[in-house]
Amino acid sequence: MTAHITGIGVVSPLGLSREEHWKALLDGCSGLGPTRSFDSTRYDNPISGEVPHFSQEELPSRLLPATDRMTQMSLVAAAGAFDDSGIDRDQVDPLDIGVMTAATAGGYAFGQKELQNLWSKGPKYVSTHQSYAWFYAVNTGQISIRHGCQGHSGVIVADDAGGLDAIATAARRLARGNRVMLTGSVDSTMCPWGRVAHTSTGHLSKSADPRTAYLPFDERAGGWVNGEGGAHLVLRSESDGRYASLLGHGATVDAPRADPGAGLVQAIRLALDAARLRARDIGVVFADAAGTRQADRAEAAALVEVFGRNSVPVTAPKAATGRMGCGTASLDVAMAVLALRDQTIPPTVNVEADASLGINLCTAAAPHRITHALVLARGIGGFNSALIVGA
Repeated sequence: MTAHITGIGVVSPLGLSREEHWKALLDGCSGLGPTRSFDSTRYDNPISGEVPHFSQEELPSRLLPATDRMTQMSLVAAAGAFDDSGIDRDQVDPLDIGVMTAATAGGYAFGQKELQNLWSKGPKYVSTHQSYAWFYAVNTGQISIRHGCQGHSGVIVADDAGGLDAIATAARRLARGNRVMLTGSVDSTMCPWGRVAHTSTGHLSKSADPRTAYLPFDERAGGWVNGEGGAHLVLRSESDGRYASLLGHGATVDAPRADPGAGLVQAIRLALDAARLRARDIGVVFADAAGTRQADRAEAAALVEVFGRNSVPVTAPKAATGRMGCGTASLDVAMAVLALRDQTIPPTVNVEADASLGINLCTAAAPHRITHALVLARGIGGFNSALIVGA
């Protein structure tokens, strides 16, 4: 499943570009703070990871009333990835360029506004754009239209694990004929409807302090924080100008009463087998880091089973951004690429590692020899995904 990453575009609470986000991450900055995009005083979850200073100026004005904030950020990240790749699209057949994204849902804020119009004013007040603006595949469609991509395209829906599964699916498309794939995910649910949806899981943090709201693998962990953003990547079959390569992927789905962590262990081993690597070849693990005691213990136990106690370095950069739906895993892949480039492991900010978990959690940026990175993601419904990136 070898595919080469040649372009990266990032939109996150820490920055609006790859290098801006990476620098802030290595500096130990956090993008968590009081929710500002809507009135959150009625909810028990006041902290969010919002993208600050996001400008719509890069987008055509005609697109703005037809798209959700999620799609607008996705379009900016996709443009950044294409620009970074250096691809001359005039020299590539549009039928050879595909788009494969992931989504936990569609445009939440757009959908909430139009549903409110429906019930308070009537059907004729609902925007004609509602039919697609809140649909799962909207980012794939808008990116394809804006950049003239006519190759095999689609969307993956696997909750947060979709951010990895979409990238793996795009890589497999290269083996079947596409020359270029734009992939990854940018997600946002920053609105009351989104907050209620996340609150219903029972796992959203109630802390009002950004420094303690999201503490994966910490004894004080009390849930996760909702963030927004993510990353898009350009994949190519040719290795010219590559940052790194995708080497192996594994995905499983847990049964309702499955042993916690068993499916994740299997996904990791499937990825290792696909990449023809052994556990000792992995230089760093980018953890899913759910931020709840039960889920963190299950993930830590899975890592100990595969790698042994306190062995491979583990990091969770998402502690600085919150969990961004599918965008989280895609951003982790982008950060794994930069970790390989700079031979540096980014930190898990604000966290005091729970030694009883038996994992080697990095809480400060650290130089480290890395040839292969493992990225993990899990989703509600039992989804597990593992992706290996190599230098």
